[in-house]
Amino acid sequence: MSRDIFLFHSAWDRAEAWRGPIERHLPDVDFRVHPDVEAPERVRFALVWNPPRGFFAPYARLQLVINLGAGVDSLLGRDDLPDVAITRVVDPDMSRMMASFVLFAVLRYARDIPALERAQRQARWAFAPPRQAREISVGVLGIGELGLTAAREIARWGFDVRGWSRTRKSVAGVTCYAGMDELEAFLRGTEIAIVMLPLTSQTHGLLDRARLRQLPRGAKFINVARGAIVDEPALIELLEEGHIAEATLDVFVEEPLPPDHPFWRMDNVLVTPHLASVAIPESAAAQIAANVARVRAGLEPLNRVDPARGY
Repeated sequence: MSRDIFLFHSAWDRAEAWRGPIERHLPDVDFRVHPDVEAPERVRFALVWNPPRGFFAPYARLQLVINLGAGVDSLLGRDDLPDVAITRVVDPDMSRMMASFVLFAVLRYARDIPALERAQRQARWAFAPPRQAREISVGVLGIGELGLTAAREIARWGFDVRGWSRTRKSVAGVTCYAGMDELEAFLRGTEIAIVMLPLTSQTHGLLDRARLRQLPRGAKFINVARGAIVDEPALIELLEEGHIAEATLDVFVEEPLPPDHPFWRMDNVLVTPHLASVAIPESAAAQIAANVARVRAGLEPLNRVDPARGY
């Protein structure tokens, strides 16, 4: 009997890193890497990151799509995807990896490391008295699973942490804001802003010029979510004029970031190549296999995406 095909596609993740863990947890599937599929009718499961338009059209008997990252915007609003369950990889290791990256960026700004780096390049001894963490307000836009883990970790270090989400939440150690009516107050009181929102129709372009200007002058800006949430030309303008003093950007409207993009040449911007958090094959394969088993048994998979919400 022909085995079900477990199809892998990602321009960034190494297929061979996933092959072993998937085959250990799902020994009865045929692990294939797109486009090496000679029998598309056997494709039942797909583990993907940012598949191109038309990718799913040949796979009419697909039963489950697993998204490699936390953001599923590339799987929504497509005309080639059958009516199948879409799930996210929800991995504690991913949450810890994201929290550590965000904490690194926050501490870098809290201790004025960019200014010290510039001073070193000038051979200039530039002492600035450190501030206490409780004097620095850190705002997390988006307190879902990844954002919540990051907010709690930042709070553990003693920062004044605030969080904003679409619906009201209560988090110990975090001052919570909710809804559009409270977004301006959240931004105006935030010295270090961290974007951790999903990209949806509601968040696309949310941080436009007017809202970015609501941050206090000299604010620091960190984006580890999606580039399209932010008006990039407006962010560049505010960075050039100093209203936003520094930025750490891991995500962009166009990825990879084009070589001629202004961000590369800005002294007050740290560019990283969308690596704040990635799925770890060894720790994620078990939950992927569990969801495959649930779908085969006719059960609802865990961590299913709601297309209406966009996450």
